[in-house]
Amino acid sequence: MAEIVGVHGIKGLVKLKIFSDDPEGLADYAPLCDSSGKTEFRLLSLQQHGNIWLAEVEGVKDRTAAEKLRGTKLCVARASLPKIRDENTYYHADLIGMAAHFPDGKPMGKVVNVANFGAGDLLEVKPVKGATFYVPFTSKIVTAVDIAQKKVTIDPPPGLIG
Repeated sequence: MAEIVGVHGIKGLVKLKIFSDDPEGLADYAPLCDSSGKTEFRLLSLQQHGNIWLAEVEGVKDRTAAEKLRGTKLCVARASLPKIRDENTYYHADLIGMAAHFPDGKPMGKVVNVANFGAGDLLEVKPVKGATFYVPFTSKIVTAVDIAQKKVTIDPPPGLIG
């Protein structure tokens, strides 16, 4: 749902990059947890600050404590997420780990991450051999997503894969 990307001030506020369509609703999913699911976080306040959000995290009282949280991914229990109504919308967690195939069915690799650097979602694929690469998560390139079979079909543009 979000990642702690920095700190703000000396009183322990953290800077959040929020990956939700409704950033202001992030606190409604409380408690949030880290990616291991072992540590819980409660947001006491949340406010927009430019293109990021500032949050006060329960128990974090100073900059030193906030710095220790930098890089923490804030997650929510799957059961707390709303049901997806649009057939072309997916939770990142559902895409990660999917087998990636070429349109002819030949294995390409595995989806290892979903990233967004500001211009739209990208699937990071770890090929059968070689280094990972990104493909735009568009219907022209990712031509099929089968949640039940945990499989995506990718028609990469010429030159993307060596």
